[in-house]
Amino acid sequence: MPTLKVTVGERDRLDQRTRSRITAAQEGEKLDDAQPILNLGSYAELSRLLSPKNLELLEAIAKHDPDSIREAAGLVDRDYKQVHRNLSELDDIGVIEFEGDGSGHAKKPVLAYDGLEIEIPFATSNGNIGAAAP
Repeated sequence: MPTLKVTVGERDRLDQRTRSRITAAQEGEKLDDAQPILNLGSYAELSRLLSPKNLELLEAIAKHDPDSIREAAGLVDRDYKQVHRNLSELDDIGVIEFEGDGSGHAKKPVLAYDGLEIEIPFATSNGNIGAAAP
């Protein structure tokens, strides 16, 4: 599994990178496998992703490979509904995936990546200092 690169507020730079890759592909250039990137719009979104409860869940999934949301909740000694909400949010942004259809069967949380790489640039390309804290 690859490592997911997480950035904040880098949409313009990422859009330019994507356009360059499309142009290169159209010109027949061989492209290397790009690292998957999750761009969050704010430090508040990053803070939610990196909350202690989410990190605890991700670690429990990595270590114990639970077969269901209920089992994951037991591993972290938390309420099922809270864990379901947290895992659903992590699924929405692509950090985890669920195996199983959920209709009468347990949904198994599975890590989509083997780690997170956080990149937080404090200065934009024109030298202006951005917000440095959530």
